[in-house]
Amino acid sequence: MNLSRRVVLGGGLAAGTALFAPGVVAARADDFTRPFTGFAPPSTVLREGTPQSVGLDPAPIEVAKRQVLSHQVAPAGGRPLYPGHVGLMAHDGVVVATQVGGYALRYRNATEELPESERVPMRRDTIFDMASVSKLFTSIAVVQLIEEGRVGLETPVATYLPEFAAAGKGSVTIRHLLTHTSGFTSWLPLYSRYATKAARIAAVMNQPLTNPVGTVYLYSDLNLITLGVLVERLRGQSLDEVVAARLTQPLGMTDTGYNPAVKERTAATEYQAVPARGMVWGEVHDENAWSLEGVAGHAGVFSTADDMAILAQALLNGGTYRGARILDRKSVSLLITNFNEAFPGDDHGLGFELNQVWYMDALSGPRTAGHTGYTGTSIVIDFSSRSFAILLTNRVHPSRAWGSINVARQEWAGGLGRALPITPRGNHVAWETEPLHATNAVLSVPLTLPATGARLGFDLVAETEETDVLRLESSTDGTSWTLVPLEIRHPGDTRTGEEDGSVSGTPGERRWVQARADLAGGQQTLRWRYSTDGNTLGRGVSVTRIRVVGQGGVVVDSDASSATFTASGWTKTSRS
Repeated sequence: MNLSRRVVLGGGLAAGTALFAPGVVAARADDFTRPFTGFAPPSTVLREGTPQSVGLDPAPIEVAKRQVLSHQVAPAGGRPLYPGHVGLMAHDGVVVATQVGGYALRYRNATEELPESERVPMRRDTIFDMASVSKLFTSIAVVQLIEEGRVGLETPVATYLPEFAAAGKGSVTIRHLLTHTSGFTSWLPLYSRYATKAARIAAVMNQPLTNPVGTVYLYSDLNLITLGVLVERLRGQSLDEVVAARLTQPLGMTDTGYNPAVKERTAATEYQAVPARGMVWGEVHDENAWSLEGVAGHAGVFSTADDMAILAQALLNGGTYRGARILDRKSVSLLITNFNEAFPGDDHGLGFELNQVWYMDALSGPRTAGHTGYTGTSIVIDFSSRSFAILLTNRVHPSRAWGSINVARQEWAGGLGRALPITPRGNHVAWETEPLHATNAVLSVPLTLPATGARLGFDLVAETEETDVLRLESSTDGTSWTLVPLEIRHPGDTRTGEEDGSVSGTPGERRWVQARADLAGGQQTLRWRYSTDGNTLGRGVSVTRIRVVGQGGVVVDSDASSATFTASGWTKTSRS
């Protein structure tokens, strides 16, 4: 059962130079179960620090670092997930972790490695082809027009681009494009089917819909290509000029833009035989964006981890950074409002994906926004904890066929999510599940109860994906197990949920709830069994303040008798 309600680049840093000024930040007892509301103070400026300086547990972050670094090494008989990466994590205005590894250029062609002397090492200021993360820049440019009153969210696109009405698209609105509910097909080979940029844009405008407007969620590059054209039409400037003037330059994102000027500072992507581009290095990887002269609404932006960190913090600040405002607070709220409630699992704000555990992992939730890029990039911004995780790789170097890097994305975001402590209310013993795939984590306690039975109570945090399930079970013989029905109480409101003894799903509440159950009399074993699959992980499960009270008084109190509990796949903690 579910607990929830339901430009041109140049300059740059010298190798090894940090973008942010070092500083010491007073530790603060933020934790996963005390989510922030609203935005960070607008004066928040990123600075370097340690996980401990902002109350984080450094251990999960170190695990994530090792995991992400390991993927650069090919397993026996296999290939590495990517040649190199740059990762950055931040929480509450402090950059708590960075990591640089591998190569920006490693291969001569699709199969042949360069000699070590010719390879280009990855640096913290390496510029990456952001691929579909570019869609966020276009979306922000559109929302700026909405904020100015020049575009209506629910207004048909054809109001601004009359040619878009062709082939029955007259009812498609700006919102439909931003949330991928327009009915457009996912992709067209514009680069090979049409000879000129004008013909390629016209093909998008003339393309009929594959599905009726607003009936399905289908991720489509055509949505953002259209919006890029709209921005250019209304601003009277090219998209790269708009993004530079209204986003990257005000924020000081000096290494972000389209068509980078210094190839050697970029991470190489794919060796392409068809079209015959050779090793794609210093120009956009996406063929359609390439055919549109490197500037398109769906792809084309190049950036660094530090520049993307500035954008993330500006959004956490409510649209401002170092006194420069790119959006007002209401507009940022629109970016992270789920407009796709009719399509569960495909939560989407305006341009931003929301609550996608498949790459956001332990940071996922209704107020977690982000995007991935085909070249191997990802950004996860968690407004509830004022944290973000950025992982940039060149995973398509030398070939897109070498596979997915979603496991690395999960590990990087998950490491930051699990670094946020789950703190029991008061000084109590607690158990937390370990982040393990395809396992049964069991916490059990033997009970001898009076014939009249007993009452169980415990506090619970459950932030899991739908297919990872916590079950409360009892057994009299240790072989046959029966679910124990639960009553879930949510402090601070009047909700009471009746559960069948199992809990799953990610509610996004990030707070302790009270669980109660009636237990039958007699000798038995009670267990909390958390089953995970081999796919993704959420934050996991924590339990504390476990008490069993019968007619004669307290039978078990986890604080006083924790030694009677047996744990496998659970870690015992005690925090004040």
